[in-house]
Amino acid sequence: MRNAAMEKWAWLLLYSGMLVGALGLFVLRDAPTAGWVLMVVGVLDAAAGVLLIWLRSRRTGDGP
Repeated sequence: MRNAAMEKWAWLLLYSGMLVGALGLFVLRDAPTAGWVLMVVGVLDAAAGVLLIWLRSRRTGDGP
């Protein structure tokens, strides 16, 4: 994966994870199970984005 593509995916995952997690907080009051599921998915999504940012920081060059 090229560095530019990795950066794009990293930020997409990070921001979409935060959005889904926030949606889970709003849904939590009316549907607790759905709210928790959304929050967990959002946290995992954001964590994947942070992981990609960390991996990108460790790469040199533009990669394959």
